[in-house]
Amino acid sequence: MNPLILDGTVVAQAIKDHLKERIEALSEKGIVPCLATILVGNNPASETYVKMKGNACRRIGMKSIRIELPEETSTQELINAIEELNKDDSVHGILLQHPVPSHIDERQAFEAIAIKKDVDGVTSAGYGQTALGFGEFPSCTPAAIMSIINFYKIPLEGKHAVVVGRSPILGKPVSALLLNENATVTTCHSKTVNLPEILKLADIVVAAVGKPEFIKGEWLKEGAAVLDAGYNKGNIGDVDYESCYKAASAITPVPGGVGPVTIATLLKHTVESAERTSQLEVTL
Repeated sequence: MNPLILDGTVVAQAIKDHLKERIEALSEKGIVPCLATILVGNNPASETYVKMKGNACRRIGMKSIRIELPEETSTQELINAIEELNKDDSVHGILLQHPVPSHIDERQAFEAIAIKKDVDGVTSAGYGQTALGFGEFPSCTPAAIMSIINFYKIPLEGKHAVVVGRSPILGKPVSALLLNENATVTTCHSKTVNLPEILKLADIVVAAVGKPEFIKGEWLKEGAAVLDAGYNKGNIGDVDYESCYKAASAITPVPGGVGPVTIATLLKHTVESAERTSQLEVTL
């Protein structure tokens, strides 16, 4: 029996359709949700991602501001630009495109983003709130994975989820989100011993290791749900799709799986930030 294809384009469209109504309601109050993206240097892939996010904003009636800084920008100059956006009441979300040039302290720059505008969930405070179960804006890719799971009604409670990857904006927060939904979570990484044996125990597998076609179908428990958050050169995910397809009960494609929902989640968080601004203005 063929697995259920977890089509992220369908999930993303459902999110965006709902957002259009909320954006219209905000526009009646004179508020246009605005996402500011900061691009440092001239990384071609980053330029493409920023352009995609800007286009996604415009298509549903949001505003997008693009801040471009030269390659030689210092950490302090980047922080200064972020702080200007923090003070701008017309900006509801701030996205610092990753990666930044190597001479910049990326973590220090992330921490400069005001938590109420941290729509990409990159600050340590945002991560802490997510882990404790009351974060307003979880990291977008982990939140996208949870949206796919919820949309397709994949059961989590009591299930064993194995996350392969431990990055601060993907592996760690998605582990916390799964744990908060009463899954039993094992977080693995590049130093994990006997990874295939651990994956054999998993009802749900989240691939977030950044290695193309790393996870093999023979490592999976029969009927596992596979969510591939990897995106490598040549539109290839972190799982070997062909072999995992044969073993899984449900699987995300790459492209067209987690990626579109990640962008839709970024828009959703920005709209939610604008709605909070609107409510705050009412109470003042």
